[in-house]
Amino acid sequence: MTATSASTYSKGLVGVIAAQTALSSVDGVNGVLTYRGYNIHDLAERTLYEEIVHLLFYGRLPNAAELAAFQTELAANRKVPAPVMEHIYAAPRKAAPMDMLRSAVSMLSYYDKETEDISLEATRRKGLRLVAQFPTIVAAIYRARKRKAPVAPRPKLNHAENFLYMMYGEKQSQLENEAMNLYLVLLADHSLNASTFTARVAASTNADLHAAVTAALGSLKGNLHGGAAEATMNMLLEIGTIDKVDEFVDRAFATKRKIMGIGHRIYKTGDPRARHLLEWASRLEEAQGKGQRYVDMALSVERAVLRHRELYPNVDFFSAPLLYYLGIPTELDTCIFATSRIAGWTAHVIEQYQDATLIRPGAEYIGPKSEVFVPLAQRP
Repeated sequence: MTATSASTYSKGLVGVIAAQTALSSVDGVNGVLTYRGYNIHDLAERTLYEEIVHLLFYGRLPNAAELAAFQTELAANRKVPAPVMEHIYAAPRKAAPMDMLRSAVSMLSYYDKETEDISLEATRRKGLRLVAQFPTIVAAIYRARKRKAPVAPRPKLNHAENFLYMMYGEKQSQLENEAMNLYLVLLADHSLNASTFTARVAASTNADLHAAVTAALGSLKGNLHGGAAEATMNMLLEIGTIDKVDEFVDRAFATKRKIMGIGHRIYKTGDPRARHLLEWASRLEEAQGKGQRYVDMALSVERAVLRHRELYPNVDFFSAPLLYYLGIPTELDTCIFATSRIAGWTAHVIEQYQDATLIRPGAEYIGPKSEVFVPLAQRP
């Protein structure tokens, strides 16, 4: 379409193809998600997150030697500059974790020697550093809010293991580590979602990677995107017990209250990631064997919703209890999301640099057409 040709307004850009990508595809009709052609079901419980990062960055899954080298490189870049850590620990107690993360990432640009270099090679190196540093930052945010000292990363642990270790100060069980790895794998990329689109818009101006990621974090914060898992778990906590689910859902439909974690802009028959998150949240629930059963409650919410409308859980719906059973406070859920999605954001920024096109959509003006100007002294 040329700059002068007619165009049609699409609210929320529904149906508008704004970019081409080789990173991930979403088939909403059939409920299929792929990363570079690999079905998410084939990757979900058979790969480490590091393999997915390699796939997104370099276009292929690594062999054993490449994976070992990539893990070593990630481990070598986990450390965060001292001033950034000091900033995290100096934040007021009321500071939102996502605001702390966004500020920390912006600060990292001060200390990265390649910040202003937007070449593909430099951007890939910076992306690797950010992938390595995100868990360190998020773990520090968790510990700072609990008034606990940060835990230094352990290079011999894989990405998911090290993340939980830095949060809790000791290595977690194999089940918990595998559950965290699964979560990171499933949320690494998802086509042109709101935060990824934001990152690509920023990158299209030739803004550097740190700037694009900081912008993406701003988009991710909202409860209609990354904040939905937090909102979902808070909803389950509000319901309280399984016997109150039907009443809650009926009232929500009667008052037009949004039920968090249910429904998706793209998927019409269910989010393919949800079944894996459900399975692993159930495993954690069974392993802990005590307290409220939030997976059962979530399933009851799903059934109650289906009595009203054909809406299915999205990725956040079962992420919520999975993260809860990993001991993560709900207010940190969106930060955990970002810790996975940083891989996809980086890969999309690289694609956008290669595209080298400024993203600048038009807007349909609906204001007054020809107002008569009145000088200040004559205005009533």
